[in-house]
Amino acid sequence: MTQTHADYRLSQLDQLEAESIHIIREVAAEFERPVLMFSGGKDSIVMLRLAEKAFYPAKIPFPILQVDTGLDFPEVMETRDRWVDRLGVQLVVASIDDAIAKGVVTEDGKTSRNRLQIGTLLNAIEENGFTAAFGGGRRDEEKARAKERVYSHRDEFGQWDPKNQRPELWSLYNGRLHEGEHMRIFPISNWTELDVWSYIAREGIEIPQIYFSHQRRVFERGGMLMTETPLNPCREGEVAEERTVRFRTCGDITLTGCVESTASTVEEIIEETAVSRVTERGATRGDDKFSEAAMEDRKKEGYF
Repeated sequence: MTQTHADYRLSQLDQLEAESIHIIREVAAEFERPVLMFSGGKDSIVMLRLAEKAFYPAKIPFPILQVDTGLDFPEVMETRDRWVDRLGVQLVVASIDDAIAKGVVTEDGKTSRNRLQIGTLLNAIEENGFTAAFGGGRRDEEKARAKERVYSHRDEFGQWDPKNQRPELWSLYNGRLHEGEHMRIFPISNWTELDVWSYIAREGIEIPQIYFSHQRRVFERGGMLMTETPLNPCREGEVAEERTVRFRTCGDITLTGCVESTASTVEEIIEETAVSRVTERGATRGDDKFSEAAMEDRKKEGYF
């Protein structure tokens, strides 16, 4: 007589999902006022999907926060609005234009809107009294993020000290805070870009169309293909031409590059990502190319 045994082993994606949902539920139970930072990109959308599953059939018990640079891709904003409408979550928008008008940050014509997000974000966290902010950072993206904890402490000035991080042995997280401090939480720290795309495929998650192959007028700048728009015109010597491209990450339209690609489905993107040897931030984010420590410098000041 043949005996059969149920296989209770989880797949890699199931393990990652379970870990992330556990972290999200822990934060919701432990912190007085959490918020989910939402850019409309693939990582924050996956994080929003995980939050949806963590509390289903109830609604997500915390708002989502977007820092509006005024330079976002229209496709990303359209996708954001559809997610907000479907889930019925509260959307808090922290506008850089409003922050400039209020004197929270100063636009000097030299500092990028990406860097102005720091003061705008910290002001929104303080004004709304948020004690924990979920972020979609992953350790495989960039070396500063590789050494950051899941629970990433921020002092009363919103700053991160990479040399003074709390241990997280056996996935035990220390969320203790003093007055004025807050915690950044990274539920998908242990995911890779390939894991994210595999999860998007499995769950049938809606993402902005700019992630898929399409025709776009682009020009080369700093070794990247940049979008030609009124917000990002060609400089002297730069020539725009139509190419078949897609975006691997979403951000400020003046700093986010695209890659030449014919991948028009999630399955084709997974195949493309599997053989890639450069992370999406390393390949297409101009804000990370200012210096070797550009990301760490911004994170120390309060960046995502």
